[in-house]
Amino acid sequence: MGEIFRSITSIGVLILALCVFPGFVLSENGVTTRHYKFNIQMKNVARLCHTKSMVTVNGKFPGPPVMAREGDRLLIEVVNHVPHNISIHWHGIRQLRSGWADGPAYITQCPIQTGQSYVYNFTVVGQRGTLWWHAHISWLRSTLYGPLIILPKQGTPYPFAKPYKEVPIIFGEWFNSDPEAIISQALQTGGGPNVSDAYTINGLPGPLYNCSAKDTFKLKVKPGRTYLLRLINAALNDELFFSIANHTLKIVEADAIYVKPFETETLVITPGQTTNVLLKTKSHFPNASFFMTARPYVTGQGTFDNSTVAGILKYEIPSNIPHMKKLQLFKPSLPALNDTNFVTNFTNKLRSLATPQFPANVPKNVNKRFFFTIGLGTSPCDKKNQTCQGPNGTKFSASVNNVSFIQPNTALLQAHYFGQSNGLYSPDFPINPLHWFNYTGNPPNNTMVSNGTKLMVLPFNTSVELIMQDTSILGAESHPLHLHGFNFFVVGQGFGNFDPNKDPNNFNLVDPIERNTVGVPSGGWVAIRFLADNPGVWFMHCHLEVHTSWGLKMAWLVLDGKLPNQKLLPPPADLPKC
Repeated sequence: MGEIFRSITSIGVLILALCVFPGFVLSENGVTTRHYKFNIQMKNVARLCHTKSMVTVNGKFPGPPVMAREGDRLLIEVVNHVPHNISIHWHGIRQLRSGWADGPAYITQCPIQTGQSYVYNFTVVGQRGTLWWHAHISWLRSTLYGPLIILPKQGTPYPFAKPYKEVPIIFGEWFNSDPEAIISQALQTGGGPNVSDAYTINGLPGPLYNCSAKDTFKLKVKPGRTYLLRLINAALNDELFFSIANHTLKIVEADAIYVKPFETETLVITPGQTTNVLLKTKSHFPNASFFMTARPYVTGQGTFDNSTVAGILKYEIPSNIPHMKKLQLFKPSLPALNDTNFVTNFTNKLRSLATPQFPANVPKNVNKRFFFTIGLGTSPCDKKNQTCQGPNGTKFSASVNNVSFIQPNTALLQAHYFGQSNGLYSPDFPINPLHWFNYTGNPPNNTMVSNGTKLMVLPFNTSVELIMQDTSILGAESHPLHLHGFNFFVVGQGFGNFDPNKDPNNFNLVDPIERNTVGVPSGGWVAIRFLADNPGVWFMHCHLEVHTSWGLKMAWLVLDGKLPNQKLLPPPADLPKC
């Protein structure tokens, strides 16, 4: 896939592939069914003068695009040919009543074991835009990821001028060593994991790294054209700034939701998020090329990959200029690594379209309110008299409301559906912290977290308001939180401690941004609302993979409604077993 992405300039190529390779079946009710096959296999891949064997889909890195139209049914057969257990998550897909196809291991399914297969079967209902797919077990998503592009229904235009071409741009991280070994070692020692060796654009680190000039993504464009760039942050542990030198980007979509367009020279995108931008090229050949670069936005105390990935925006050379000397190459200026002001100003500009065709159906009347603290903490070493590499000889942990999630040994959704939850999980996740403290002030002396597999149970159609509050325990930090099975509205955010008497007065209930992944501000809070209209067990976790590994995750159990179309569908016959 790196070779495909190295110089791809049109998603039209991918649309052609959509028509040629996936099997097409027109069902009786007129729904188009698209078939894909994912062979999970090891492949030798070289970057930065390091060759390693890594887990891929169909031997491609990044993985192949999955494309469909709104209303299509997708049947994606995943066959596991590698020594690792595998599961795939279709990030941002609502999975209405089809939670069996959501993908997080031990939440909605047992993983696909070596030599086994599973068909993910779901229909795209009421969604269109840029999403993505990735492995959802351990750190395998470091190499197992790809675009999931939902085109509008046939004949339905975008709410902006049709672009000349469309290009997927996926940010990732490259590790010279095996990420599975990195997280395994970190969990054993209790310390922070080693960081990546490079960031990538479409799998390519670019010329700012040693031994990487040949592995550079080049976007070839024509003057006076508009290109739709479908940006996806698949990086394991880093939020990223992105900019193209001497060019302005117009934001038109976030997390597959159209937004009120606005222009910016730089954007920020957290792991899990997608952003569609319009790039209008210069009206004439500019006699230059332009770096498109990304580097991290950092708020935490730990080590991070302080490097910059670059691709190159190249204009087609006019035919009347036969001999072109080496072109000047311009670099963009990115914000400082810790520029929280920029991030705040950027995210505050994001607004839903809120038009009759694309309404913002914000829940106005709230049935249940929850307050969750989000942050780091510590746990004792596994063995007595052992010293770990975390703070004061402990192990790093992370928690929601001081509960660090213990991964079960069978899937929660299966246990719920078959009435076998006893001893596997408890339905008593705390609605607010058990101990109140000054969340963003001086941290408490006791940084130890509790542990458990607890679910928050919601009756069908409950309207939820959730405040997520960052804490200063082991340092304030931004946390991109992803909710499976739902979109939610970001009705408010701020810094310091949430004030339940004052802050709700400033909530935006008219045109808030709707998304599936939101950054909880460093040293601040975010307020979201959603309607629990999708029965099943739905994972919510930090999309910084190290924090998920440390336990910053929980799950919602949404009960069936009374009507047949409000109930979880039965599990498929090939559902993997633990």
